[in-house]
Amino acid sequence: MSFLIEPETLLESIDDYTIIDTRFELMDQTKGQQLYESSHIPGAVYFDLNKDLSSVPKKHGGNHPLPDETTFTDKLRSIGITPETKVVIYDQGNAMFAARLYWLLDHYQHPTVRVLNGGFDRWKALGYPVTSVVKRKPMSSTPFVRNDELIVDIDYVIEHKDDFNITLTDARSLERYLGQTEPLYHKKGHIPGAKCFDWQQVLNSDGTFKSTAELEEVFKDLNKDEEIILSCGSGVSACMNYLALKSLGYKNVKLYPGSFSDWISHPELPVETNQE
Repeated sequence: MSFLIEPETLLESIDDYTIIDTRFELMDQTKGQQLYESSHIPGAVYFDLNKDLSSVPKKHGGNHPLPDETTFTDKLRSIGITPETKVVIYDQGNAMFAARLYWLLDHYQHPTVRVLNGGFDRWKALGYPVTSVVKRKPMSSTPFVRNDELIVDIDYVIEHKDDFNITLTDARSLERYLGQTEPLYHKKGHIPGAKCFDWQQVLNSDGTFKSTAELEEVFKDLNKDEEIILSCGSGVSACMNYLALKSLGYKNVKLYPGSFSDWISHPELPVETNQE
């Protein structure tokens, strides 16, 4: 799959890439930075989910609103990214936070981005080099242009979620989708009309991505000619399904960044706990 890079390929030409470490833990929000400082792939820089890949939450907009444009593009320039830069992103092992950055780079139309298949766990398991040395990158002055066709907001979801040619999806686990458990939010369930496509279904048990044939089976109920709206809890894990669907040739795929956490910030909006 074109969005992936294998560890051995990265090792062979590591100096050709700008490598970004996105490790993070939702329940311990300093852990990712600590892991990076302790050990990372040589040359990698760190992007934090809260500080770099999101903006500060407000009353509405979800728990991980998209980052401010100036702040995010300044961060990209601070590590020297230009249109010619080949970027590799990695996470601990399941790629969820790497997928968020991949989507953001697509949103800002950066042409060459790859996700390390199996993440840092697989890199270490193969005995490849790691370091605690943090290196500064030269700055660039690259302009970035957003592609807002990749985004929908809550008003769009309210207006179009029941359209016959649009499918709203929810990437959270079936248990959270059904409201059987909810570790993060004050309401349980899902946006009415959303279909459950658990993001963990795109991965093998070792954190690598499933084959194209296996992914086709996971998403067989989605029509490639229709619009797909991706959601989850706060617009992070849904990006895993974005990676998979893009690799399968789905063209009209959009992210609702606020997702369920934005939806439930409006108390008048209903939630469902039944299988759609």
